[in-house]
Amino acid sequence: MKDVFSVEGKVTIVTGGGTGIGESIAKEFARRGAPVLIASRKAEHLEPVRDAIRKEGGKCEMTVCDVRVPEQCDTMVETAVKHFGRLDVLVNNHGASIAAPSLDLSANGWRAVIGINLDGVFFCAKAAARQFMKQGGGGSIINISSTAGVHGSPTMLPYGAAKAGVINLTVSHAGEWGSHGIRVNCIAPGPIDTEGAAPRVWPNPKVKEMVAKSRALGRFGRVEEISYPCLFLASEASSYVTGALLIVDGGDAPRMG
Repeated sequence: MKDVFSVEGKVTIVTGGGTGIGESIAKEFARRGAPVLIASRKAEHLEPVRDAIRKEGGKCEMTVCDVRVPEQCDTMVETAVKHFGRLDVLVNNHGASIAAPSLDLSANGWRAVIGINLDGVFFCAKAAARQFMKQGGGGSIINISSTAGVHGSPTMLPYGAAKAGVINLTVSHAGEWGSHGIRVNCIAPGPIDTEGAAPRVWPNPKVKEMVAKSRALGRFGRVEEISYPCLFLASEASSYVTGALLIVDGGDAPRMG
């Protein structure tokens, strides 16, 4: 009996695959038999993840890529194809943010965050879609946005604006590429307990407790709780799902008073 939830053999690229959520996604896919290419701007982040996946018996390669440069995104896809023969899944997980009020935010700071979070998703998706079409169609693109892109972010404006753009881009690409069998979906994580998010989202224990209490489930999410929905969206179990936004944030706790 066919397992429609399987990702075995599905060649997968995970950007931002060297840390946090991206590391978890790469490992969970590899554990289930997906050959994985992890990408990041820093090789030192990628090497330990690649080696850990290989040690567990998974297939993993790595490549350094600045997603703001279209040619590097094209090369990233070409690298996956060179190693594994094709491409089936792209997870656009890369991201960056700056915490600053609008009046203190420089033009360069604004452009850098928009460039990584929004431009990078467009360039990577475009490169993957070309490869999917070259193979005859089909394929899954999973964009990692944020609840900051849904509700806004007064302390991280370019991040929230870019992540909102990612949600809109997801819907647009789903409509544009659906006739080729390419599915494009989006996950918006809420507060996930990662080292990278800690200084921005909960700079001290009091703030961390407040954030946890703001969730209906009363806690932060774990990195694998983003990885599991990615597995679903990459599998045949989601074959009629495209242009969708899945919010994974533990729910809003009721406000008293």
